[in-house]
Amino acid sequence: KLRGVFTGWVQRTFQSTQAAAASQNTCAADDKATSPVPKDCLVCSYNEWDPLEEVIVGRAENACVPPFSVEVKANTYEKYWGFYQKFGGQSFPKDHLKKAIAEIEEMCNILKGEGVIVKRPDPIDWSVKYKTPDFESTGMYAAMPRDILLVVGNEIIEAPMAWRARFFEYRAYRRLIKDYFNSGAKWTTAPKPTMADELYDQNYPIHSVEDRHKLAAQGKFVTTEFEPCFDAADFIRAGRDIFVQRSQVTNYMGIEWMRRHLAPDYRVHIISFKDPNPMHIDATFNIIGPGLVLSNPDRPCHQIELFKKAGWTVIQPPVPLIPDDHPLWMSSKWLSMNVLMLDEKRVMVDANETSIQKMFEKLGISTIKVNIRHANSLGGGFHCWTCDIRRRGTLQSYFD
Repeated sequence: KLRGVFTGWVQRTFQSTQAAAASQNTCAADDKATSPVPKDCLVCSYNEWDPLEEVIVGRAENACVPPFSVEVKANTYEKYWGFYQKFGGQSFPKDHLKKAIAEIEEMCNILKGEGVIVKRPDPIDWSVKYKTPDFESTGMYAAMPRDILLVVGNEIIEAPMAWRARFFEYRAYRRLIKDYFNSGAKWTTAPKPTMADELYDQNYPIHSVEDRHKLAAQGKFVTTEFEPCFDAADFIRAGRDIFVQRSQVTNYMGIEWMRRHLAPDYRVHIISFKDPNPMHIDATFNIIGPGLVLSNPDRPCHQIELFKKAGWTVIQPPVPLIPDDHPLWMSSKWLSMNVLMLDEKRVMVDANETSIQKMFEKLGISTIKVNIRHANSLGGGFHCWTCDIRRRGTLQSYFD
């Protein structure tokens, strides 16, 4: 009996020692997994104007017209509704798309010539139909990384999006984001909405610009408060202060999720505009430098005194020169102010928009002229077509 007791004790002691060793190994692995962010982390951007070092530029390849669902109708103008009804789920016009692709390739070449590292999302077949328990749709594109990705410091936040056609858009960026994560970046995916019918006002009444103005003034939008949703392009950064608008694609629940997620290091402020169709802030209110903002004269900001009291200079850009007959299926002419700052003294601007070029030159900002007029038709300017991954600068407050 004594021999059996002793043998059992030895076995238990050996097993306990093995478990402790395994535990130590696990702890070592855990220590490695939770190590501080390395100094060579590729992701770091706090605002819209620090010197740009690395950027993601979108792709127009395989871009498809989104199906004409209620949220698409609410975000587009009536003169294009027939276009969506006819071509929803199909490719955008092939010749137009080919020219857009060539323009963006040239834009990438120019950015590289300016010393910026350029990364691109993966090409995907957006015509593939998909189905969830709540809806069916086809995809759209990976043309506008600003819509889906928000970089705050060393964190990449994937926006949940609000259009059903954009539900799986994140797939085009996953390879890049995994690389950034492996370099030390934080990676956050906001709660994915079900996009069930309850997220949208199915009877949203929009038949004229007057209707839209009235509804926006009343704070009524096609997206409800059923669940959080937001597009990253409704946020714009100025160090510790981030500004956002409630829009057709960003609801208050989405804004509150961002506010809680980024607190206490960042302050999220809601601002609003006299805008009949709010969707993405950067063709309405584009912060281009410390204490310097472009404010759309057609869509005045209701909280502009906040900026003026802080000593900011508010500049109204000139009326866009883009002709009336140029197709803008998803946007307005004010893409002229949707510029990309390479630093405080260099800006990428539309080669055709000579008026705003002169405005920048008077401000002492040199213009890098690029033509993306056909790419504009897909819904964005230089700011939309890019997501800055790394800017050389530090976190500061511009409002204290």
